[in-house]
Amino acid sequence: MQEPISELKKRILKTVYEKKEGHIPSAFSILDILWVLYDRVLKIDPKNPTDPDRDRFILSKGHASIGLFAILANAGFFPFSEFDNFAAYDSPLGGHPDRNKVPGVEASTGSLGHGMPIAVGVALGEKIKKSAVKTYTIIGDGESNEGTIWEAALLAGHHKLNNLTCIVDYNHSTDPAIEVHDFTEKFKSFGWESFEVAGHDQEALYEAFMKDSDGKPKAIIANTVKGKGIKTIEADMLTWHHKRPSEEELDEFLKELDG
Repeated sequence: MQEPISELKKRILKTVYEKKEGHIPSAFSILDILWVLYDRVLKIDPKNPTDPDRDRFILSKGHASIGLFAILANAGFFPFSEFDNFAAYDSPLGGHPDRNKVPGVEASTGSLGHGMPIAVGVALGEKIKKSAVKTYTIIGDGESNEGTIWEAALLAGHHKLNNLTCIVDYNHSTDPAIEVHDFTEKFKSFGWESFEVAGHDQEALYEAFMKDSDGKPKAIIANTVKGKGIKTIEADMLTWHHKRPSEEELDEFLKELDG
């Protein structure tokens, strides 16, 4: 990876400010998870993103697309000049990822609850083919209110898809509407191996990715913070869910990331 996460966060902030589009808190919530996946876990070549033997990653919570795009640009799937054009009329990079336009994007997601079932289908297909391909997906805790998430989880457990890992971005965004409580035990009850981890601790994340799942699909419950690194956003995540910073706020946030 080329740039540190703090620099990627600055790019995201500046781009959202300039283009008036993007979900900053959701992107910052998953950035450490994505970093570990693309830097240390996924077997995938940015120069050959359609290699049939590549691992698959699906961002089920598609509204966090700008976070994924920053990581993909940083990993070399496309140049940062393309990232800087995010959400422009002629840009392939939009508010949700499009698999037909963006190298490295495996599924067009955005309607919550869809990416997880796609990941289960991909993993099942690869298991039937007896391939070594692994599939990973990130869902949000709010997204887990969709019934399709648990229908897919039940199917994955039944077929013992040990080539599948689901990461729950547990940033508590759903708490004001409905508290989900213990994700770890919920996934275990569906036949998964399940681990809880600090979602911004990259070493802890990597260790969780490397753990054996005992022949079952793996759930990693990542305890995260929406807007991680910007105290104003962390303290008021609901207001900032899809908010663009003012010029003054942008300057303040950039200074905060400089430490």
